[in-house]
Amino acid sequence: MRNIPLVDLLAQYEYIKAEIQERIKDVLDTASFIMGPDVKLFEQEFAAYCKSPHCLTVANGTDALLLALKAIGICPGDYVITVVNTFIASSECITNVGAHPVFIDIDPKTYLINPEKLEAKVKELLNKKLPVKAVIAVHLYGQPCDMDAIISIAGKYNLAVVEDSAQAHGAFYKGRPVGSFGDIACFSFYPGKNLGAYGDAGAVVTTNASVAERIGMLRNHGRKGADKYEHAAEGYNSRLDTIQAAVLRVKLKHLEKWTEQRIANAALYYELLQDYPAVVLPFVSENVRHVYHLYVVRVPNRDKVMKKLTTNGIACGIHYPIPLHLQPAYRYLGHKPGDFPASEVISSEILSLPMYPELTASQIEYICGVIKTV
Repeated sequence: MRNIPLVDLLAQYEYIKAEIQERIKDVLDTASFIMGPDVKLFEQEFAAYCKSPHCLTVANGTDALLLALKAIGICPGDYVITVVNTFIASSECITNVGAHPVFIDIDPKTYLINPEKLEAKVKELLNKKLPVKAVIAVHLYGQPCDMDAIISIAGKYNLAVVEDSAQAHGAFYKGRPVGSFGDIACFSFYPGKNLGAYGDAGAVVTTNASVAERIGMLRNHGRKGADKYEHAAEGYNSRLDTIQAAVLRVKLKHLEKWTEQRIANAALYYELLQDYPAVVLPFVSENVRHVYHLYVVRVPNRDKVMKKLTTNGIACGIHYPIPLHLQPAYRYLGHKPGDFPASEVISSEILSLPMYPELTASQIEYICGVIKTV
């Protein structure tokens, strides 16, 4: 029986082991552990990769979202809209700045934010005289949202746009990378991400110089200048460790190759499973580059399929099994089953199959063969 993990970080490490060890040794030899030279260099390199003038690293992707909301002026009492089929980091950042999370449903084909639902919700909130200030667009699983529609709606109603790009490093919408559309974009470099550190790490990118300055201050205890003990504001301790920046600099050089390998793996999954109508394959919108952070299918008999995969040595997962509006943490919002039907249907059927650059064709053939037996 084979042993195929959902993500194989060890295989990736073996491929870049010498480079990683050399870069970490350089950091150790200089003892520049906090805000060392590699941090600034990675910020410059990742900003260029995202085609954005400003990148500020932070301790993790969740902090990136929280500090982004703070930096664009979201205040206690404001209303911020996002989807329910995402990780809780996309919404807890809203409440943690004192704002109100407002949930909407998704496009049932792409699993991404539904622009029609977004505009309807904005109108509803404005009719109630409620201060709706921003939308968090989640580029889920590695596919970009419909940014033209979202930017148009945001412009019409004076909303800030935050791109949650935690799963979409290198994804393109109409030839432009995610992170270059909204007021600010947030990335996670959690180890399992397409571009992952060896611990927690995150970043924001923005075209707005004043927002970038604000992030730089907030992440470092409110320091604005070089004086270590002068604080222009109350901030946070959310600095990226230099060792993590060094790791990310090595990996960024390989990201395009790894992305192409992910896309090729997705194409093989499609080729092998397209004739099995019980398996709903990922829908990819026109004019986008989907980078397949996760390869998510839908099956009606998910528990049976998962059991079959597991017993044959194939890891799988569910991203995400409980929509946010049904999470115990959001019981106070008063939502109930049936409020967001598209998200609820897919949450009962979605299944994440193994996906990483080092996944081989023979492994994918084996995975698909097992699925076909159910």
